[in-house]
Parts: sequence; C-alpha cells; structure tokens
Amino acid sequence: TVAAILEMAGETRFEFQRLHGMGERLHDIVLRDHNTRCRIYAPVGAHRDLLAYLVRRLLENGANSSFVHQIVDEAVSPEEVARDPFEALATAQPPRSLVAPEALFGASRRNSTGFDLTDEETLARIYAARDVAIPDAMPLTVSEPRGKMQDVVNPATGEKIARVMMVDAETAARAIDDARIWDAPASARAAVLRRAADLYEDHYGPIFGILGREAGKSLADAVAELREAVDFLRYYAAEGENCSDAPRGIVGAISPWNFPLAIFTGQIAAALMAGNAVIAKPAEPTPIIAAYAIGLLHQAGVPKTALQLLPGRGSVVGTAMTSDARVAGLVFTGSTETAQTIARTMAANLAPGTPLIAETGGLNAMVVDSTALPEQAVRDIVNSAFRSAGQRCSALRCLYVQEDVAPHLIQMIKGAMDELRLGDPWDLTTDVGPVIDPGAQKEIADYIAANANRVLHKLAVPSRGYFIPPTMLKVSGIADLEREIFGPVLHVATFRGDQLDQVIAEINARGFGLTFGLHTRIDSRVQEVSDAIHVGNIYVNRNQIGAVVGSQPFGGEGLSGTGPKAGGPRYVPRFFAPAAPSVSAGAWQGQADEARLRGALAGAAPKKIEERLMPGPTGELNRLTAHSRPPVLCLGPGAEAVAAQVAAVEALGGQAVGADGTLPSEALTRLPQLSAVLWWGDEAQGRAYAEALAAREGEIVQLVTAMPDLAHVAHERHLCVDTTAAGGNAALLAG
Repeated sequence: TVAAILEMAGETRFEFQRLHGMGERLHDIVLRDHNTRCRIYAPVGAHRDLLAYLVRRLLENGANSSFVHQIVDEAVSPEEVARDPFEALATAQPPRSLVAPEALFGASRRNSTGFDLTDEETLARIYAARDVAIPDAMPLTVSEPRGKMQDVVNPATGEKIARVMMVDAETAARAIDDARIWDAPASARAAVLRRAADLYEDHYGPIFGILGREAGKSLADAVAELREAVDFLRYYAAEGENCSDAPRGIVGAISPWNFPLAIFTGQIAAALMAGNAVIAKPAEPTPIIAAYAIGLLHQAGVPKTALQLLPGRGSVVGTAMTSDARVAGLVFTGSTETAQTIARTMAANLAPGTPLIAETGGLNAMVVDSTALPEQAVRDIVNSAFRSAGQRCSALRCLYVQEDVAPHLIQMIKGAMDELRLGDPWDLTTDVGPVIDPGAQKEIADYIAANANRVLHKLAVPSRGYFIPPTMLKVSGIADLEREIFGPVLHVATFRGDQLDQVIAEINARGFGLTFGLHTRIDSRVQEVSDAIHVGNIYVNRNQIGAVVGSQPFGGEGLSGTGPKAGGPRYVPRFFAPAAPSVSAGAWQGQADEARLRGALAGAAPKKIEERLMPGPTGELNRLTAHSRPPVLCLGPGAEAVAAQVAAVEALGGQAVGADGTLPSEALTRLPQLSAVLWWGDEAQGRAYAEALAAREGEIVQLVTAMPDLAHVAHERHLCVDTTAAGGNAALLAG
C-alpha cells in the first residue's frame, strides 16, 4: 500500500499517518528512502476513557482482513498481502454471507423500505410528498354512519387541522350487525396484506404528513412507524398464509394514539390474516391516520364487511365491543387500568373464554454499572427517556446508576439534555415534540411541579403547543414512582455495587414487566440479570425503545400485558379458533380442597421451556425464550377432564395444578400465583369463573374454555444485545 501511494502521488505533497507504537520500522524506512512526512497520533485522555478505544483497535487490527493480521499469518502469501488494493476491489465479489437490506428476513418477506434522512434529495422528495391537505376522518362502515363532527388539532400548535365524525351507539351496533368473516383462502388474504404493505410505502408522503400534524411525530419517528406498519403486514401475511384453521369471528381492535399507524395496523393485520371480521376503534386524538390506513387496506382488497372503522368515544364504541356477545375476541393497547376495566366488562357480557390480548404500560427501568461506556450509556438513556416526548410504553422511567460513576454520568446526561431541541416536529431539527393533548400536558406538568424539590435538570419549552420540558428527577428507587408518568420525565436513583440483586428485586416487586435496559461490559452480569429480571423485552448496551417486527417480538408480562407478543410467532395463532377440548366435560361429586390448591400453586418454580435465535442485523443478538408462567389451574369439570387439561398444559412445557372437586367461583379471587384457568364445563359456571378472575387485583388472568396454547402457559421474553458495545465487533475475529 505504501509503495502504491508513493507511485501514485508523484510530486503531490502528502503525509502518512500512523498510530504511536505501530508501523515504526516501516515508516522509518520510507522516511529514510523517500523523505516522506509521517504524522504520529496517539489517544489522549483519562484512563477510564482509554479501554474502549484500545479494545476497538484490537478488534479492528485482529480482523481477518486487516493488514496487521495478514502480515503475520503464514497462510497468506506475500503476493496476497502486497496485492494492489484497486485490483482486488475490481475483481472482488460480494461476500456470500452479506445480505441486502430488503432481503434481511429471507424469502418469507421483504424488509420495509428505509429513508436516509441525511440525504438532501431524499429529504426534498419527502418534503414535497408530505405537503398535502389533511382529510377529514369519517367512519368507514357498511351502513351509513351517524354521529357528531368534532375538530382534530395539531398538538404542536393547537391549530385545527381537520374534523372527525364520532359515531353514535346505533352506528356501532349496526357495524357489528354488518360484520362478516373474510371468507377467502389464506393465500389470498396474505396477497392482499402484502399489496396493502406496498400501498403504505407508495403513500409515504401523506402518511408522514398526517403523523406529523395529527400525532406530533418527528420525521424520524414517522419513518420508523411506517416501516413497522409495513413489517407487520408482511410478517403476519407470511405467518398465516399456510394455516387453514377457522377464524374466531368478530374481533374488536382498540389502538393507542402514541403509535396510531403501527400498532393500529398490526392489530388489524393479525386478525384479518386469520380470516376474522374486524371492528377497529382508533384512539380519539388520532382518527385521521387510522381512516387513511383503512382506506388503503380497502383499496388493497380487504372487504368492507371484514374491516370497518369506528372513530368514537370509548364509552360508545368500546362499550359496544365489550358488551355484544357476538364479539369473539378483543385486542387492546393502552393503560393497565383500562385493560382491567375491559376484562371485567367482557367477563360479564361476552362468551366465557373470549380472549383479550392486552399490551399495557410499564415502569421501565435501566441499570448502568461502573463498567459501562459513559458516552454510549448517555446516548441510550436520553433516547429511551425523551425520544417521542417520552410517549412510548417502552420508554425509560427509572434509571439506576452505580454510585461510583453517578456524578460524572448524571453531569453528562444534563449536557446531553441541553442539546435537545424542542419544537414543531415538522422541522427536521426538532428532537422532542409535544405531548398529545392539553390533558396530558397538565397531568405531567402538575407532577413535575409537585416534585420540584427533586428536580435535577429541566429544559425550557416553546410558548405554544402542548409541550412538556424534558425533566430529570432524583429518587431513591423505583418504589418512589406511584404510577407511570407518560411523558419526558426521567427518575434517577443510585446503587452500590453490592446492591444489584436488591435493585432487580425492587424492579420485579412493582409487578410491571415491559422493558428493561442494562449497560455493562461484563458478560456474566448480562446473563445473571437477564435470568433474574421479569420483563418481556430486555435490551443490553442499547436503547430500550423500538422493536423490529419478527426480530424483536414485543410485549410484557404481569401488569404490562397478557401476551402473546406482537410481531412474534405466537401472535397470529391466537386469532384463529382454538382446538376444541380433547374430552367431554364430566361432573364433580364433592368440593375441591382449596388449601391443597393454594399450596400447590404457591410451590411451583418457573423453568425455561424453549429458546430460539431471531433474525437481525450483524452486531446484534436477538434471542426469544419461553419461561413457564405460574401454574394453570385445571378445573375440569370431572377427573377425566382435569387429567386431560393437566396433560395438555404439561405437553406445552407449562405447569398445571388440577382440582379434585368443584371450586366455588369466589375462591378464584383469592388463590395466589395463577396464570390461567381451564374450564370445559357449562357456560353459566364459566361466566362465574370469568367474572371472579376479572375481579382480581393485579395482572389479568384469563379463563380458557378450549385447548391451551404455549402463550397461555409461558412468558415470552426477548433479549437484544448490542454485541459491538465492547468497542468493536468481536465477530470480526472469527476464523
């Protein structure tokens, strides 16, 4: 390489560079023979900053393609070492293992299209395409809808951007009357969903425009949301196209405002892929993007009888969905409290065993130990806590920092916060946009004011729009958080190095289990913490927001959701009609021994059932495991039914406790450690059991009246590790 440079440079002035301590003999010879200049550089700084740099250089220089590696490898000929790099480039073939971005997920589905927001031509194309008039949001129903019109406003400015018709109760009831399952072959349904994905990508401009103005999404967040929606459509199409099972029937889908396109689309796509009829209720603040998406789905070929949109209040549309016995399933994303209310209403009105798939909130924590790379940790902390104005269910709420590094790290977080720009997300330079509405703004502002004595750092906010200042509060631990604050508020606690086990126990004790972040460079600690923490998604040495469909299935446990995980292999199967009980119901002659059941339930220990690696980019490990839930209580009725139920649960790898007699329904309100109840008997007793389970405090426990599936008996937990976080990619050392 040096000889080639000398030959090509001729009389042109230039200089070589080398790292201090490397290549000294070579450059001494070149200096002597050719009178060249050579700049020597070396890392300068504190010892704590040096380790990651040295590890990165070690990994780079130790890579198989490195000159330093090849020159001492006797298996590489001198001719190969000295080969003209331009000749090598001209004759090189792409590595067979190198996968093009669109082929990241193999033959089953095409990856969603990305947008380079640093490219001026791409930005100009987006700016032109998104500058369109915002349409009104009207119900999309088979029958003529009725309701009242109301304004939709831009949360960044408070200005009216369009109107929406909020349907009345009669329209909601007629939509259920008109709903029909999608009676087409699975292959045809999959083709329609793929066509819808293409239409989503073709209409990126209006989608970005609506997301920015209606939901306060930055352009980067809008791009990510569109890609996630497209991924859902293609992934669920691939997951369900070879399944011939029957649909459940009519499925209600209630989606949130913080991901009004991605989660909305994912719920609908999974239910449609199983052939169900879907009644979709968008969040009240974001009906426009929902109506636009439903229009594209209809354009792609989804029948109107199989997919209807009902914008409206929860007290109207939600009540219709949870009170009509013809509804055969409900999927919901929102608050834990609302999910519990929905579960109680469903238990009272729908058929016993009607499934509720709920993804709810969380008190998400991150632990940063003394070995973490500070710059990397700060980047991920700020992204996790403040991106999207903290309005993600996965957002970081409570940060634990090892006290040895806390002063320095907290100072760095303050500096990084100061660099955040608040403003209208329509502007590309905006980092933090508004919260969704005045109610959210007031609730969060009141919380910050009530904790003014704990404020470590707070930013200023624009004078108009629904903005909340990114704020950092000092707390003693996660127990200080009375509830989830759904906005840009980060709570910070410190811990001693010998208190890590206590910290994990405190986090688990809160009962939520959505996301958790860990920054450490100790591999054994990663394993220990990931085994101990009870959350659905664990992120190591990266931010804890964002989950790629099919690579990082997303969803929580405990107070954070029922499962199965969205974007995972067990989601679509839940929307098909389940297998009927394997035996007929019998009858009990006596009462169950409640004390025995209590002891058996409390004595069960969880175990790992299965583990699989998920696809993803180089430099990232994605692993999905299934861990047994607390036991499934098998109530028969009758000894034969209980035996079949226990066998079904254990065949899936789960834990079961069988009854030995009739159990009063009120006993279900007090028995501990339940994950589900199996009942194959009459509807009246089933409803009593369902209502008793819905009356329990804490996580939602469901009644199963058919054969169970793996998601009934196991928690799905996903681990995502940034494998480059040690300072380089260790995979480069592979022989």
